Parts: sequence; C-alpha cells; structure tokens
Amino acid sequence: MVSKEQILIWLEDVKDPEIPVLSLIDLGVITEVVVDADQVTVEMTPTFVGCPAMDYMKLEVETLLKTKGITPHVNISFKKPWSSDLISEKGKAALKKYGLAPPPSNKVFTDLEILETAICPSCDGDNTEMKSPFGPTLCRALYYCHDCKEAFEQFKPL
Repeated sequence: MVSKEQILIWLEDVKDPEIPVLSLIDLGVITEVVVDADQVTVEMTPTFVGCPAMDYMKLEVETLLKTKGITPHVNISFKKPWSSDLISEKGKAALKKYGLAPPPSNKVFTDLEILETAICPSCDGDNTEMKSPFGPTLCRALYYCHDCKEAFEQFKPL
C-alpha cells in the first residue's frame, strides 16, 4: 500500500499549467490526500472559482497517479477555501525566480491599498505601481518598477 507521503512526493511533478515552475503542492491547490486500504482520494481547491486550468490540473493528477498504478478519486472541492497563504516558501521562491512577485500574506491587509505596490522580483525594489489589477489570469495583476524599469506580474493575495 502506498503512503500519503509518497503520493505527495509524486504530486510534486504536477505543475501549474500557467506557472510551470510551481507544483500544485507548492501552490496549495492540493488541499487533502487520503489513503485508505483500497482507495486514494485527492481534494483540489481552485485558486479562483471558475479557474479555467482546474480541469486540466485534475486530469494531470489523475494521469500521474494512474502511471503509478493507482486509480485515484480526484475531487474539486471548496470545503477548504484556497488562500495565497497556502503557497509554500519554496513556491514563493519559485514565483520570484520565474519573474512573478509572490503575494503578500493575506493576513496583513484590510483593504485593497496594499495592492497598489509590490516588491519587484527583478531588483527587490519597492518603487513600483500597479498598472492593472487584471493580468493574463484571474490570479495575477500587472505592475511596473520605476527603479529597474521592468514590468512584472504579482500573484494576487487572496
């Protein structure tokens, strides 16, 4: 019988299709893995309701586990709401290396003013401004750094 820990290690290979340097584990989308005697159940929570990548991610999880000889039950669930605080430290470092500013903790703000600036992933400067709250996906916003003159995206806190 396979262990929960082994399943989690295998799931590190399933990447977010929009941010391929980030595993679903580090993104915090895999919210629960239950291993029973004859069944493996994986719960996934989308970063946003209506996330267009969710069906693709579910299929990738199912495909990977089937290659390991497991017939999984993968459920998309909203029982445990996703939060940007579920992104691991490893995931935040991967976002920054990829050129996306990691989100600030969602526990540090009470209104949207915190979204006006972000730390630039290129130069670590804070002389930035939001150019648009609408990025290429629902979970990202567009920013500009006045120090290094680079545009970048920030993963939104939620």
